[in-house]
Amino acid sequence: MKKPLFGAGWPQPFAPRISAELSYGLHRILATNALYRWFAAELERRPKMYRIFTALERVTKQRIYGCRMCGQCALPTTGYACPMTCPKQIRNGPRGGVSPEGNCEVHPEMRCVWVIGSERATRAGRSSDLALLHRPVDYRESNRSSWVNYWLGRDADIATEQPPRKLLPIVQVS
Repeated sequence: MKKPLFGAGWPQPFAPRISAELSYGLHRILATNALYRWFAAELERRPKMYRIFTALERVTKQRIYGCRMCGQCALPTTGYACPMTCPKQIRNGPRGGVSPEGNCEVHPEMRCVWVIGSERATRAGRSSDLALLHRPVDYRESNRSSWVNYWLGRDADIATEQPPRKLLPIVQVS
């Protein structure tokens, strides 16, 4: 049975099962280097191996972080609390609705994922990461390996300290 998109179903805030400090440490070990770039390229050349690797990534990250497999992982900049588990799926912090106690407006019995992320980032000395501006999710990458994308440099601009230099109007008014 498919889970509903809104309401009592998925997504809902998820408290990660390992510490942010351990997560940051693992990220340092798995940081992009020549070996991982080679491995990622090999995975892409071998579709069956890519599918197996992605399935393992899905199971692991889903159980540890509640990962939604967006293909553009923001965990390192959100205290290792997946922003895609927010019912609003907003990647740039809470946008109202967080209770004074820090609970989610959609699931009031649960802690807001952004409060969880903020607490985790602060404990790990990484609260400045939360100020980064995240680009919107490119849903064409859904269900793809974020590790492969990371190792191949495809998500290098997923977060930035600077907003775009010039915002263009959506509609030109004459």
